[in-house]
Amino acid sequence: MTILIKNGHVLDPGTGLDDICDVLIDGDRITEVEKNIETESDRVIDADGCWVMPGFIDLHVHFRDPGLEYKETLATGGRAAVRGGVTTVCAMPNTKPVIDNGVKVREVMERAKRESLTNVIQLGAVTRGQKGEELADINGMAENGCRAISEDGKSVMNASLYRKGMQAAKKEGVAVFAHCEDITMVEGGVMNADEKARELGLPGITNAVEDVIVARDILLAKETGVQLHLCHCSTADSAKMLALAKKEGLPVTGEVCPHHFILSTDDICEDDGNFKMNPPLRSRADVEALREALKNDVVDVIATDHAPHAEAEKNRSMKLAAFGIVGLETSAALTYTELVEKGVLTPMQMAEKMSYNPARILGLSDKGSVSAGKIADVVIFDPRKEYVIDKNTFLSKGKNTPFHGRRVKGEVRCTIVGGRIVYEGGKTID
Repeated sequence: MTILIKNGHVLDPGTGLDDICDVLIDGDRITEVEKNIETESDRVIDADGCWVMPGFIDLHVHFRDPGLEYKETLATGGRAAVRGGVTTVCAMPNTKPVIDNGVKVREVMERAKRESLTNVIQLGAVTRGQKGEELADINGMAENGCRAISEDGKSVMNASLYRKGMQAAKKEGVAVFAHCEDITMVEGGVMNADEKARELGLPGITNAVEDVIVARDILLAKETGVQLHLCHCSTADSAKMLALAKKEGLPVTGEVCPHHFILSTDDICEDDGNFKMNPPLRSRADVEALREALKNDVVDVIATDHAPHAEAEKNRSMKLAAFGIVGLETSAALTYTELVEKGVLTPMQMAEKMSYNPARILGLSDKGSVSAGKIADVVIFDPRKEYVIDKNTFLSKGKNTPFHGRRVKGEVRCTIVGGRIVYEGGKTID
């Protein structure tokens, strides 16, 4: 099938193209990006007034499949992804059972090809069963398409074992995605340790819970030489340490989620489980520091930490609610509204942090760019569209978001995965 996208404003971090052009897709590849392409095609899409960007790549999602399908499945997660313009996701391994060997990685990725509208890269655990006692089958997972290992949901508290995991990852050429949390310091905390926590009578989580592990992991990456990616950075000091690591030339990158660059504990008006996430929402000073780090390219990636839960698991006190927020269907609009519209990021930086940089971190040389020869993973984004986020319209099984009812600007109009239109006009196309 051939698709001709006409009159769109192409934003391509791979080539630096920032201009109105046409894009021709033939099969699963982009074949031409030029002005005024005149050719016969099976489908013509008029993208006038819209941005044409490389499909978004989310380095941090929880599809809950296998074992927790009541929260999300490869199918429902895939539909949510393409609605949000996300054409590739990294699925975290804290499923049931934990993804900790090559067979499990292969099984999920093979099923995803049949069941999911988006590309799924299954990540593997650092330790068997995420128990922190012995290393997982890092070699076998790498051989079966796993591009990074992560103990996401927790940190490997045994530094010696974690160093061995980093050494194995370095040998296999895969990255380490770090969830930075010193579990010995959490002490039952459910939100940021500040005046709001005291006001609500809830136990707090200090910034140091994250920061001490960020410091440790950067030092271990320095020693082992492994590619380290810091997941869901939430504190000003994590951004400072990331900047220092980059200044030293270490192979360290970092991500921030929309909820952490938008919301602070000032936005928590009551004991509402939809505001419970890990790491927690921090202070307004932390939010501003993260926005500055995004602006200055200290932070490389915008990811979601998409973590769907059943309604009964979230609609309760923060003391009892599960940690997590969904984000696949709102990240592009929130990023545009809060960062691009307000001059924190340029449109090109949005494309870099949501597509190009994630592709480079994963070593996906044929993705993250709208240029001839690349895989035809493309999103058409309308920055003019204004609407109110309605969780009841989400395609994800999870409706757990504090952004319900928030007015935003910017909507995904069309998502193309491997040359196939999978989302258009508000509907997925299976």
